[in-house]
Amino acid sequence: MAISTRKTLTRKKDPEARNQNMMAMIRKVHGIIENPDLEKHRQSQDHVGALLGNSKDILIRSVDIQGMMGEWVSVNRAHMKKYIILYCHGGGYSTGSSLYARTLTTKLASSTSMDVLCFDYRLAPENPYPAAAQDAMKAWNYLMLLGYGARDVIIAGDSAGGNMALSLVLKLKEEGRLLPRGLVLMSPWTDLTSSGKTHQTRAEVDPVLDAAYLDRMIKGYAEEIDLKDPMISPLFGDFTGFPPTYIQVGDNEILLSDSTMLHKKMVQENVSVKLDVFKGMWHVFQMSPLKTAYDAMDKNAEFIYDICR
Repeated sequence: MAISTRKTLTRKKDPEARNQNMMAMIRKVHGIIENPDLEKHRQSQDHVGALLGNSKDILIRSVDIQGMMGEWVSVNRAHMKKYIILYCHGGGYSTGSSLYARTLTTKLASSTSMDVLCFDYRLAPENPYPAAAQDAMKAWNYLMLLGYGARDVIIAGDSAGGNMALSLVLKLKEEGRLLPRGLVLMSPWTDLTSSGKTHQTRAEVDPVLDAAYLDRMIKGYAEEIDLKDPMISPLFGDFTGFPPTYIQVGDNEILLSDSTMLHKKMVQENVSVKLDVFKGMWHVFQMSPLKTAYDAMDKNAEFIYDICR
């Protein structure tokens, strides 16, 4: 007698469906954090940073930079001291802090084994442009006074912090000063005129940003200022002579064009630049406790090791 056996097949969840579920969760979490009361919004972000940026493997040291607070983030083990990372946090220039940025700075310190300095620049709308830019230069000058050379520093930033990192280097170049060893940008906000096509084509899928949010941030930070000013929208700057630059962006975010257009312009101006577009990812996905986020940080570390040889 023939015995027939039937295999039970376990169907794996469709990757696209899994990604949609993940983005729905991100949209929900972001909705909880974002609050029309700006101060409550800032507090919610700090709670997230304290929760997700807490690790026994990381040391946090507060620092006072001529009245501006910041913190050094380091791995709790022997590590590289020659090179350091100056980190510019995101938040649309109106929110964010070094505490919130621990979701990124702790990963960056861990993946590179380098010290990371993040600073609490003044926020809009209480302190519109150029307050934040002045504070970024203050942080840079602080490192120079500590004895670091420009070539010992990698400047990194996410979202508005990516804007700040680019603007800082443009300002250093304008003043004829030495430039940093390199730039690492995660979902940088490079064009406040919102001219990129993905501001429309990704509007329905982006779980984090929308046009109304960007408009509020722009109004608070740079109202009545020419948005094509390179210090406001670095995309319109001159990148000739810029240091090596690495850009990461998700393909489901409205700021995708801000990265692709920056990459194209830097290539045209002979900058050593690399762009990685992460499929299915959203704005500053590196904050999330996901494998893709850690993989992206490893790629940041690879780039930094490469330029520090």
